[in-house]
Amino acid sequence: MDNCTSQNIILGNDYLNIYCIDINNHKDRYFTIGENKRQKFAFSNILKQISLVYSKKDTYKEEFVTNQLVEAQINPSLSPKMRHELIDVLYTYNNAFVSDNEQLGAIKGHEVDITLNIDSPYPPVLRRPVYPASPRAREALEKNIQELIQLGVLRKGNHNKEV
Repeated sequence: MDNCTSQNIILGNDYLNIYCIDINNHKDRYFTIGENKRQKFAFSNILKQISLVYSKKDTYKEEFVTNQLVEAQINPSLSPKMRHELIDVLYTYNNAFVSDNEQLGAIKGHEVDITLNIDSPYPPVLRRPVYPASPRAREALEKNIQELIQLGVLRKGNHNKEV
């Protein structure tokens, strides 16, 4: 092929038949995919798109920096090389962090002990008398509690059966 770099593609005949791929090496060098063989794809255009895939990796990293690291405060005293290495690590392991599309759940191995002070004098919030919540507020509260239980953030305690 005159218009393509040396990249070999080996497909078995069964694969070509299953996915209805037809390769014609006539004057124009094209292939068709699918049952309607009306739309032809030229090999030269596909190779340009393949080379774009390799350049898209940098585009994805730039998107990651502009979208995900907008509010990140990276130490300004880092050298440009160190900053670039940090961004590379963050981009490589971005699945380890929670994004806007994911829910926060319980993280195993990072439990925190919280000690509550219930001795006198109580804080002002605890001194207020108990008052009933409205049905709408109770329903919303119950919904939020159930969601946190399902995520594993809350669990039922032994001493309070109503939670």
